[in-house]
Parts: sequence; C-alpha cells; structure tokens
Amino acid sequence: MAPSGTVGLVKPLDPVGSAGAPAQPDLNLLRTFLAVYRSGSFTAAGQLLGLSQPTVTTQIRSLERQTRRELFERLHRGVAPTAVAHELAARVAAPLDALAEATGHGRRREAAAEPVHLAGPAELLATRALPALAPLVTDGVRLRVTTGLTEPLLEELRAGRHDLVVSTTRPRGRTLSAVPLTDEEFVLVAAPVWAGRVRERLAAEGPAALHDVPLIAYAEDLPIVRRYWRHVFGRRLNGRAAVSAPDLRAVLALVAAGAGFSVLPRYLCAAELDSGALVLLDAPEDTPINTGFLVQRPGTPDNPHVTRVRERLLEAARDW
Repeated sequence: MAPSGTVGLVKPLDPVGSAGAPAQPDLNLLRTFLAVYRSGSFTAAGQLLGLSQPTVTTQIRSLERQTRRELFERLHRGVAPTAVAHELAARVAAPLDALAEATGHGRRREAAAEPVHLAGPAELLATRALPALAPLVTDGVRLRVTTGLTEPLLEELRAGRHDLVVSTTRPRGRTLSAVPLTDEEFVLVAAPVWAGRVRERLAAEGPAALHDVPLIAYAEDLPIVRRYWRHVFGRRLNGRAAVSAPDLRAVLALVAAGAGFSVLPRYLCAAELDSGALVLLDAPEDTPINTGFLVQRPGTPDNPHVTRVRERLLEAARDW
C-alpha cells in the first residue's frame, strides 16, 4: 500500500508492447502530466484541460504505472512534483508546447482571446502596472485584476486562477517561473509639522526620537517598518501602530495629512516628496530595497494576450 498522503504507485514489471519493448506513454497522459506540473493541482489541471478531477487522477496514476515512478506528492493544498517529475517536465515541456503550437492548440486566435487575469499588490498595480497596460486595453486586451497579499495570490496562481502575479518575493519551488520586475526603495517619511520636531533628534538620538510620534502602518505586524529598523538602525522595532490600513495609499494620505510617520516605497510618495508635502526623516547611504517579481506558470500560455501583457510590463518596468 502506498504511504498516506502520496499518489499511490503500482510497481509491476515494465509494460511491454507487442515486440517486447517498453510501452511509451501516450501524448494525452503527458499533456495531463504537464498541466498538473504547471498548475500544482489536479483540480486546476482539469480546469485547464477540460477534464474532471477523477480523470486527471486516473491519467496520472496510469503514467506512474508506466514509468514505475512517483511523480507527485499530495499536499494539503494541491500537489508537489517529485525529482522525477522535474526531470520529466524538462524533457517533454518544449516538445509538447511546440506540438501544440504547430497544431493550433497552443494559442487561441487573437480575436477570441480570453481576459488576462493579473494579480498583485493594489498600490503597485494601480500606480504603475495598470497605467502601463493602457495601450494594450485600447488595442483589445481585456484584463481581470485581483489585489491581495503575495502568498495567497501565488497559491491561486498555482491553482490556475491567475495568469500573472506581481509578487513582492521570489516564489519557492520550481512550479512557477519568476523574473525580476522592479526594485522598491523604502524611505522614512513624515509631514513637515513632524519633521521639524524630530529630524535633528533622530540624527542625535536614533529611532528613540520617534517614540512619541504616531506610527502609521500597512499591517498590524509592521512588516515594512520592522524591515527598515533592522536594515538602517540595526535593531528591532519596539512599538505599535497608531493606525494600520491595508493599503499603502491610505497610509500615504494619513502621513501627508500630519497623522504621524511611516515607511513607504519611494515611488509611491515621490510626488509628495517633490512638493514638500512629505519630508525624509532620514537619508541613510544604504536604504532597504525589495525586488518585485513577475510570476507565471512555466510554458507557453494558451492565451496570446498573456504574453503581450507580460512583455509590456517588463518593458515598462525599466523606467520604474
């Protein structure tokens, strides 16, 4: 009996053809395997292929019997490819993609292309990514946009709910393909009314000078602010947010209105810094940088507009 939590394996002798040679897996099994490998889920693969989840399970088990190797480990959510699966995917992905392209099954016609499902942080999508995609929209590309935190969005990408995700971290594992998109520089800012009170003290006393200034943050656990404290001040942040708001644009508005201080991506508050509505409280030589990634499932997408959106974002990000 197979161990609990994994796809069961039957290990008979290698199946043989009429001439005694090992039988070769048919293309349907390999296509199903590649869909599961790329989506990270039997259910998501079935949705991509138009098959039921039990059919996908049956085909994967058939392929495992033929190869006499375990290909996927069942997880609480989805499946994880084994080393054998990684090797098999490396061998069959390019030929299967080329075959699908040659037979017209790899890409839909431009006019019939479905919407591109794009996901990522609300602030970066709203201020940079979506404006960059405006020319594609006027040219017929349709978009469906989802905002949220990186880890849930990446799980949804693996399950086939999105085509592209702008991620604040490089995804783990090999089931997703990621390329660097943009670097975010984080800066410590406040309105002039606070800056006049604390900038000199901050230079002399360090972050203790901000103890009595309200902290405006993105989340209750202060991930961005804590990172700045560790990187710039070399110490842990001991404090609580006066306000937490899950949108950095709201944090920016509060800080600019004089509510307190925060740490923000420079791109988001560049206009306020230029106008004087916000002031840098600190100007370290080495500011914290976070790299964002553009992530998708490996292989050639069925929808040609996904490739257009991806290429446009990578092109536009050179000037971000």
